[in-house]
Amino acid sequence: MIELAGLTKRYGEKVAVNNLTFAVRPGMVTGFLGPNGAGKSTTMRMMLGLDNPTAGDVRIDGKHYAQLKDPLKYIGALLDAKAMHGGRSAFNHLLCLAQSNGIPRTRVHEVLDTVGLTAVARKKAKGFSLGMGQRLGIAGALLGDPEILMFDEPVNGLDPEGIHWIRNLMKSLAQQGRTVFVSSHLMSEMALTAEHLVVIGQGRLLADLSMPDFIRQNSRSYVRLRSPQRERLLDVLHQAGVTAVEAGGGALEVDGATSEQLGELAARHQLVLHELSPQQASLEEAFMQLTAESVEYHAHADHQGPAPDGAPPSGQAPGRAPGQAWGAGRQQPRKGK
Repeated sequence: MIELAGLTKRYGEKVAVNNLTFAVRPGMVTGFLGPNGAGKSTTMRMMLGLDNPTAGDVRIDGKHYAQLKDPLKYIGALLDAKAMHGGRSAFNHLLCLAQSNGIPRTRVHEVLDTVGLTAVARKKAKGFSLGMGQRLGIAGALLGDPEILMFDEPVNGLDPEGIHWIRNLMKSLAQQGRTVFVSSHLMSEMALTAEHLVVIGQGRLLADLSMPDFIRQNSRSYVRLRSPQRERLLDVLHQAGVTAVEAGGGALEVDGATSEQLGELAARHQLVLHELSPQQASLEEAFMQLTAESVEYHAHADHQGPAPDGAPPSGQAPGRAPGQAWGAGRQQPRKGK
């Protein structure tokens, strides 16, 4: 387990990491998220003793990293896949790591086979592609067969097969009871891999939650309805005190009621439904919602000129103000949430 208590790092007037306290527990993949400049890399470097904290403490299985004898047997990490001697072969790079940590030579062959680099084991690392270098870095993290693993952008440079492989590898390691801590900007991959999330922004802790709880707390959930009896459906919803919002394409969106409740309501009134689907935001949408005020580096889209006379602004359906709801009185402005 990795435990952080009040971890802080300052560079002059700049506070890169601000009083972080959380634990990375075994038996699950924990995702580490944050916008660029949030302090993720600095935090991971302090975990490994590469940077000294200004204040606070971080422990690996109850010890500071510097206290670990043969540290690769406790924790394996991939922070920078290019951090290797380019003139060494893949085999010799791993052999140097193994010999300095009391790891047998046979283990080098095992991890090369695990990451799929056996065929190029004797080739110099400087000739490796980005993806091959990434695989070699992962092999180094696995070398000591550690109980704790840390990966920073592990899918960087990997092809689709490699991405699928590392995703399953991390899940398998967690299922074995190991602690797996992974940082990535690829929300689609994190959504498929992580069970728990730690999110930081501007060096501060923003969330420490399970994946489902994180999405639920930082996004809007609703039910989407479509019916050929749309006007009658609106009447039934209004009578039941349910407010529906027009979503375009004849669909309606309903907050505050489950799909089961709405389905039973429609059935009682013999309404035909062509769609009854609960909707929830993606991890990316929830992340953007939570970190909106913590983004340090903003890109700007090209300036768009004014819409033609009489045309609605981009993204707004004609004939309805943004957020206009359908319910009591048929047309009412939707109340702010």
